[in-house]
Amino acid sequence: MEWKDFLDAISAMGWIEGVAVLLALVYVVLAAVESIWCWPAAFISTSLYLLLCIEANLWAESGLQAFYIVMAVVGWVQWRKRRPEHETGHPVSDKKGIPIIRWSWQRHLLIIAANGAATLLVAWLLATYTSAANPYLDSFTTVFSLFTTWMVTQKVLENWLYWVAIDAASIFLYASREFTLTPYLFALYTLIAIAGYLRWRRLYLSQTLS
Repeated sequence: MEWKDFLDAISAMGWIEGVAVLLALVYVVLAAVESIWCWPAAFISTSLYLLLCIEANLWAESGLQAFYIVMAVVGWVQWRKRRPEHETGHPVSDKKGIPIIRWSWQRHLLIIAANGAATLLVAWLLATYTSAANPYLDSFTTVFSLFTTWMVTQKVLENWLYWVAIDAASIFLYASREFTLTPYLFALYTLIAIAGYLRWRRLYLSQTLS
């Protein structure tokens, strides 16, 4: 796509998607730097995306956006808390609230297996009883995003690795439904998720050494 075509696409798209894209990008960047203000940005962005997904007939994604709205509130409240020292093994600073934590690989295997099974079930239900577009890909991004968003609210380091896979799949999902800028947003998300993991990993290691 040439630069002129790109600008024409921006001018042709609805203002709702433009604002949603901008605030979604603000959210993930702020989350990567551990800023609690990522959650207000997420609340507004996902509210707008809820409207867009309903219009695009992406029912699982619509449910996901509604969940994101709730998680934006949960994330705001959770990040303002202080996790007890006995749960982390190191002191908790007042500035950052709860620290970054890690989960065992065994726990992640169980999460992947459970979410994989849920993905197949939701996809089958959507394909059988609704007119949902791309039911399997839609279900994958939805189911895994539900749990991964919870991981973000708990500041689990590995959440960024899940987002890499989810965001990459979302590029194809939104492109298939002719969203204008959203596929590019998720391509950028994928890169930010990689950077977010590397940054949080450094912060986690500094926590354990302090």
